[in-house]
Amino acid sequence: MTSENKIYSFKIVIIGESSVGKSSLLLRFHKNQFSNKCEPTIGASHVQKTINTFDKQFQLLIWDTAGQEQYHSLAPMYYRGARGALVVYDQTVRESFNKAKKWVDELKTQVSQNVRIVLCANKSDLENKNVDIEEVKTYCEENEMLLFQTSAKTGENVHEAFMGLIKLLPNKEGEVEEIEEKQENYVYLNNLTKKNDKKKGCC
Repeated sequence: MTSENKIYSFKIVIIGESSVGKSSLLLRFHKNQFSNKCEPTIGASHVQKTINTFDKQFQLLIWDTAGQEQYHSLAPMYYRGARGALVVYDQTVRESFNKAKKWVDELKTQVSQNVRIVLCANKSDLENKNVDIEEVKTYCEENEMLLFQTSAKTGENVHEAFMGLIKLLPNKEGEVEEIEEKQENYVYLNNLTKKNDKKKGCC
């Protein structure tokens, strides 16, 4: 494989409480689509998306994790080895921001203090916001994280949030993992979970 044809891989995870819009953000970024009919993620799911930037080709392995409490113990299996994370909260639900801060602490403990994190203040299209954005900005500055106010419904800042995270990741030669012909094998725990465990709502 010549240097011109190399493909580099980053594992990224999307984390947050249930119903904050994680899957909707991924759908908007991956396919530029939005659906009002969104069922909660069971365990986790993932997609691959290729991005051409930094004069290189990157293949993002993006894991969308379940936010329900019963799957919390499984989360480390999915974000282990992640180079970056989008932590998402719902601007209309104060508790989702409080939980987002706990997710940030867990990522730094379970993954690495150097894991790159972008905070997404999602559902910016809604009016009944219950989180002071100035408080969020202060929190992000203290923790050296980028902040994007996003809307999966309108597409506002969704692409920008993902690209902002990519720009934080190492991109020099030798600092990223080259994908060979055989991809890494991943464990799909969601395949072991029964369909009837699903609950109403959007994740």
